[in-house]
Amino acid sequence: MRQIHVGEFRIGEKERNTINAVLDSGRVSEGEYVREFEDNFAEYIGTKHCIAVNSGSSALLVGLDALRIDREFYTNKAITTPLTYIATTNAIVKARLDPDFVDVDPYTFGIDTGSLSETLADINSEIYDVLVLVHLMGYPCEMKIIESIAKEYSLHVVEDAAQAHGTVYDNQKCGSFGIFSIFSFYIAHNIQAGEMGAVCTNDSDIAEKVRQLKANGRSCKCKVCTRYTGGCAVKEKTGIDPRFNHEFVGYNFKTTEFTAALANLQLSRADEIKKKRLENVKYLNDELKFLEPNIRLPLYNENVSYLAYPMVIEGKFKRKQLLNELEHCGVENRPLFGCIPLQQPAYEMYKSDYENKLKNARHIGKKGFYIGCHQYLSDDDLEYVVKVFKKLDGTKVE
Repeated sequence: MRQIHVGEFRIGEKERNTINAVLDSGRVSEGEYVREFEDNFAEYIGTKHCIAVNSGSSALLVGLDALRIDREFYTNKAITTPLTYIATTNAIVKARLDPDFVDVDPYTFGIDTGSLSETLADINSEIYDVLVLVHLMGYPCEMKIIESIAKEYSLHVVEDAAQAHGTVYDNQKCGSFGIFSIFSFYIAHNIQAGEMGAVCTNDSDIAEKVRQLKANGRSCKCKVCTRYTGGCAVKEKTGIDPRFNHEFVGYNFKTTEFTAALANLQLSRADEIKKKRLENVKYLNDELKFLEPNIRLPLYNENVSYLAYPMVIEGKFKRKQLLNELEHCGVENRPLFGCIPLQQPAYEMYKSDYENKLKNARHIGKKGFYIGCHQYLSDDDLEYVVKVFKKLDGTKVE
């Protein structure tokens, strides 16, 4: 039976040669390939700095910690989206911030700016320091409006762009708007490395602190260590080796040369990958129109770098049954994340506060799902997906 995966990561000759080159270099921990990736990705997104870490989850946690240290927060609350992969909320909580949730746009899944404005107007907005938004499925949030709201209420905007590599909003890449942004290079994402993340920022102080915190809070602040080329200026001045002197309580979030080398190869194909995913989304939208209005198809936007093909059940289908039948036919799928405070057991402590709220996030969390639209899908794969949906819909297949 044909298998249509949500995402694939194919290792070809270039990838094998690159991995062998890393092995031949004799260096597996962070080095030349990581620095090359950081430079390349910062240029691609349009920020001054990029700091590679071991995952997107780590990127958000270390970024929030760096922001807290640099800005000296006096509150402990962050306003955020309820509809996201749970890693976003986990990072907020692990960074010692208490999340408050506002509803999402029903079509693009990002923070609804009307709900955001109403929430901030109805409460003491001074309790918030941070707004953590998510460009879910690659759809950009309404950044012009959000930036205006953030300025009015003195909020630091943080972009979780883990699923939006290459998405453009108002001629600017997502991930270049906020005080910092994060990306994930997980195996199913738009740009893949297996496991890796990155923090992007234009703020040199934030970048410096992220570099320290990701390496157990040590005093080293240089982007590239100089001890082998010109000696360590800090050690020569103070007599203390900064690698073993720790200013902050940090983490070991460093990555490897292998993942960075693979990410560099993917990054060189970023525009090609985005184009192919766009073509696949357009094809599926054209061929699956018969599902409407029972299933809402994704909005098509040429500026979006699609993580996957998201759909929301509005009519006759039962999600559990439909997803099981798709799997039985070889079409892999995923639920479109649960509404964090209402549908995720880990955050049940917030449930009573949101019982009759977050209408859109609740609905999408119960009825949304996605299938693959990745660049490795062939024309035959796409045709097969359409035939499967026709069969499950009861539409005659010729």
